[in-house]
Order: sequence, then structure tokens, then C-alpha cells
Amino acid sequence: MNKLKIPENHSGISKTLRLPENIVEEVQNLANLKNLSFNKTVISLIEFSLANLDEKDKLKLHKTNKILI
Repeated sequence: MNKLKIPENHSGISKTLRLPENIVEEVQNLANLKNLSFNKTVISLIEFSLANLDEKDKLKLHKTNKILI
């Protein structure tokens, strides 16, 4: 099973997301548990999700966006 890895630092752009309240609570609880920022926790969860996409979806994304996951 894959392990969640939290990056130390990153650079990026600002985006606004509207998230369900229950998801915000869960992510904040995880961030608190790991003594991390909410933002770093969300980034790690998204990276993990992208790296573990269904192979069909990963192939479609790669072909469409010309990116490697």
C-alpha cells in the first residue's frame, strides 16, 4: 500500500475551492494530527490521488494534458 508523503515546501499559484464542511473538518483534523498546515495536507492528498488514479483515467489525463503523473 502507498504511503502519504508530505512535502516540505512548494511554490505554486493561488486557487479558491469550495469544499463541503465535513471534508474541511476531516482534512483539518488530519493536519492537526500531523502538525501541518491545512494547505500542505490538501496538496499531499491531491498528489496521492493523482498518482493513484485508475489506469484508464491516468492514460486519458496524460494524453489530454501531456503531463506525467
